[in-house]
Amino acid sequence: MEGTLSVIVLGFLLGVQHATDPDHVVAVATIVSRRSGFLSGALIGALWGVGHTMTVAVVGGGIILLNLTITPRMGLSLELAVAVMLVLLGSLRLARTWSGRDHVHPEHLRSPHDHSRGPAFHSHAHTHGGLTHTHPHLHPSRRLLEALRAVGGRQGLSSVGVGLVHGLAGSAAVALLVLGTIKDPYWALAYLLVFGAGTTLGMMAITAAMMLPFKLTRRRFFGLNRTLAVGTGAVSLGFGLFLIYQIGFVAGVLSS
Repeated sequence: MEGTLSVIVLGFLLGVQHATDPDHVVAVATIVSRRSGFLSGALIGALWGVGHTMTVAVVGGGIILLNLTITPRMGLSLELAVAVMLVLLGSLRLARTWSGRDHVHPEHLRSPHDHSRGPAFHSHAHTHGGLTHTHPHLHPSRRLLEALRAVGGRQGLSSVGVGLVHGLAGSAAVALLVLGTIKDPYWALAYLLVFGAGTTLGMMAITAAMMLPFKLTRRRFFGLNRTLAVGTGAVSLGFGLFLIYQIGFVAGVLSS
């Protein structure tokens, strides 16, 4: 039991470390560079983590229940898919920046906005048949609602999709390899969920931190903000092309 619990704790730590993989950071950087709030950045990281955990859970469940195996060539092919995705994300980031579709006028950013923060959990008094009582209920905070609107449905689905692809490749294999050391399928499932939780929390911290330079430059230093946005797109595009060359031709996935 102690050994299994140690593996579970290891799964959480590996999940946090897994979030720092270069391809993960580069991919989400192209997404968060379009936002300016810490909560929006953390939400993007959480959505990425949801997609990543879903894929790892499905593949891990197949390994546990159906004895599926992932061949080295299949693993490289999945990593190639990640490389192609990085090229696509970088290209879209550059295209949006140069076309000005992400530009927000400074006067709009400086104008007053309603940022009141009422209590999320509260009660309203009601009277029914002469009896006054309360109905406790939960309201999402205004900051959370603003973050959800800022991210938007399309961007949210994109974040989940990027996480899905990342969950298939790279060092997520660490999670699947450790499953071989856990004989109890329930503990193995717990390991996958803990690994996913660690990855999600790690990515939320990374994406929230990445919002700092964009938040500081968005209001006053639009030239620098634009440079940072172009930089994230260029890094994603260049890193993706490098991975395509390494995986497709050096490793021989495309040339063999």
